[in-house]
Amino acid sequence: MDLENGAFMKDAHNFVTIANLSKEKLRYLIEMAAEFEKHPNREILKGKIIATLFFEPSTRTRLSFETAANRLGAKVIGFTDPKVTSSTKGETLKDTIMMVANYADVIIMRHYLEGAAKYASEISPIPIINAGDGAHQHPSQTMLDLYSIYKTQGTLENLTITLVGDLKYGRTVHSLLMAMRHFNPSFRFIAPKELAMPVEYKQYCEEQGIRYVETENLSEETIADSDILYMTRVQRERFTDLMEYERVKDIYILKKSMLTKAKPSLKILHPLPRVNEISTDVDDTPQAYYFQQAGNGLFAREAIICDVLGIDLDSLKSDQTILY
Repeated sequence: MDLENGAFMKDAHNFVTIANLSKEKLRYLIEMAAEFEKHPNREILKGKIIATLFFEPSTRTRLSFETAANRLGAKVIGFTDPKVTSSTKGETLKDTIMMVANYADVIIMRHYLEGAAKYASEISPIPIINAGDGAHQHPSQTMLDLYSIYKTQGTLENLTITLVGDLKYGRTVHSLLMAMRHFNPSFRFIAPKELAMPVEYKQYCEEQGIRYVETENLSEETIADSDILYMTRVQRERFTDLMEYERVKDIYILKKSMLTKAKPSLKILHPLPRVNEISTDVDDTPQAYYFQQAGNGLFAREAIICDVLGIDLDSLKSDQTILY
């Protein structure tokens, strides 16, 4: 199949926020991810250039996006350290985006400022994929989270999801909350007062009819009725007051002994990296799923890249560029 003549490509678009994606679109992207898990190695993007602009440090997100691009036959350009770019000379984000758009077909961007990806999407002539913007959203992480939940639970409907740790700055939990609005979830928010779920997201739950309770206590009892236990790291880089960080950094530590009442089907997720919030003795339990979750990021991000370029699921299923 020929990408250049548009034989099976539809209109390109951006992937900036999870908030505007319908239930059908989320299910569609999950189905695309499953197709890529069956056949991750293809040359469907041969001749395409993917630019990765990471204004903020990243390991898993950047590597999984770059691996996805490479496994699809694309080439990757970009940077992982803004200190080596012209932004240190005063170049604006607009000028950086417009310049890179001359060289690439898609821009994947992580930025420390909330709303940066949305701004980039408004000015860029090529698709923008949001790889995380400040404490705002992390929609590609949400897609791999949804795919992981679906794979392990067999459904996205009517699940009890316990979110633990940094719910104030944690863009992964904010995005997951928005995505799950379609599937009748029940949430438990577990955080210290300093890191509680922001008011605007609790208001969002109320507007969307999402059930939730708040507590500061992580115990066997709070875990017992959960289908998903989503642990998060207390993010030092979000704190301007290091004394405040020291007070809360180790407030929740999940240990194997705390899983004695857990459902056999419970899965523990974490966007990684972890610090101390999950003890290593949890790693060998059947509930631990965070490393497999990270692996699912490859398939979810292959789906996102192809989707923004207008490559549809039917084209993937009839793709003749699969590499065995």
